[in-house]
Amino acid sequence: MLATRLKLSALDHGRELTLAEFDDAEFVPGFHYEIIEGRLYLAPEPNMTENFLETWLRRKIERYMDFNPKTVGYVCSKGRVFVPTRFKATVPEPDIAVYLPIEVDSLDDLRWQDYMPFLVAEVLVDGDFAKDLTRNPALFLRVKEIREYWVLNGSHSADEPTLIVHTRRGKTWTVTHYSYGSTYTTKLLPGFELLIDPRK
Repeated sequence: MLATRLKLSALDHGRELTLAEFDDAEFVPGFHYEIIEGRLYLAPEPNMTENFLETWLRRKIERYMDFNPKTVGYVCSKGRVFVPTRFKATVPEPDIAVYLPIEVDSLDDLRWQDYMPFLVAEVLVDGDFAKDLTRNPALFLRVKEIREYWVLNGSHSADEPTLIVHTRRGKTWTVTHYSYGSTYTTKLLPGFELLIDPRK
């Protein structure tokens, strides 16, 4: 007898699942689904404002990648980050994930589990403040390869977002806030300059 395939919706927020059940499930549209500490986590799909900011930030990094392929090898939206855990599956999907160059014999062999980003970012407009500002810093700190975690915060004004940067310092984050109109640089991306203005 074939097992019944799960169909998950907003009513299942917080439901306990295995990674296999999550990967095999059907999902009611309208939400973004993650598995965190073995439980289903739902967030609304981004509105157009949030999507605009995400696209703007991702394209800035992609343009840098075009000229610096030895520093950045891959940039994606909603990449799966497998957080090390002894027990229940935890796989957040940040809005943007940045990877070192990827070497693989065949694209058929690519699996999220085998690659960890060194930089991840979330865009916060109408979303879950606790997820982006409390939950995610704790989760990403457990992934030693992640050196920085950014939050592009347009919750007060999408026209004038700010940038919150978490920089790894041993077993903790150093958190720095950058105002709208300022320029952020990082040792992770030599020569990269991010003017925090989505119209530029």
